[in-house]
Amino acid sequence: MPLHLTEIERVKTISKEDFYNNYVKKQKPLVIEQLTTDWPAYEKWKLNYIKNIAGDKTVPLYDDRPVSHKDGFNEAHATMKMADYIDLLQSKPTNYRIFLYNLMKEVPSLREDFKWPDIGLRLVKQLPMLFFGGENSRVFMHYDIDYSNILHFHFHGKKQCILFEPNQTPYLYKIPHALISREDIDFDNPDFEKWPALKQAKGLICNLNHGEMLYMPEGYWHYMKYLTPGFSMSLRAFPRSISNLSKAAYNVFIMRHFDNFMRKRKGQNWIDYKNEQAIVQTHKKLGLK
Repeated sequence: MPLHLTEIERVKTISKEDFYNNYVKKQKPLVIEQLTTDWPAYEKWKLNYIKNIAGDKTVPLYDDRPVSHKDGFNEAHATMKMADYIDLLQSKPTNYRIFLYNLMKEVPSLREDFKWPDIGLRLVKQLPMLFFGGENSRVFMHYDIDYSNILHFHFHGKKQCILFEPNQTPYLYKIPHALISREDIDFDNPDFEKWPALKQAKGLICNLNHGEMLYMPEGYWHYMKYLTPGFSMSLRAFPRSISNLSKAAYNVFIMRHFDNFMRKRKGQNWIDYKNEQAIVQTHKKLGLK
């Protein structure tokens, strides 16, 4: 039995007014297929292009190992030259991903390849981060610390995205004092006997092709799977909701520091305790055994 997922609505193009009134205001995800067709990136942004202009850069890599108390916040698991990494991506499946890497700072010419879309969101005009992944690599189910509205653009190949609205949090086995669900849940093929709350979750799904953009509203859970090697870029806008702004401030200034403090103080026992509490609290709230 698979997850209960509905296809995310898709349009080829959309007006600024329609997008803002019917999707941003209503906090409803949307795929826009042709938003980037007039960008230089639409023709240029392929893996070999990145290899040619950034092959000598040393990049941080992350895999799918569980969170450990030994790892710092967003600490890389390995490093590699970009050229070697792209060769790896194109030669075989790999779990290694590049996460939140400021490649545009390292290679300023990339800034000329995209345009800030005039689409009804006041985007944060900082250099966007890039994300890379190999075939079948996954980004665990999580939501973003700052509750931003996100425009997520994909290039080179195909990527699958599963989203859950914030009101689905009770069914997702959220880890306390964290932004993630249990990392041992296989959202491609969930074990409902082990994770019975997931049977009640209702989510959304899409496959992003080259140049397509997914709008993810504030606080939406998202799980990403690279169906082929490729890379993505996200542009962000601050949350419109005062409630979500306060949640973002709590996450950044209190929750993250408390969690780091407890990791240092209790080590792996703290991680194990949180993982257990994700089950205990979820099942208790839903009346599950």
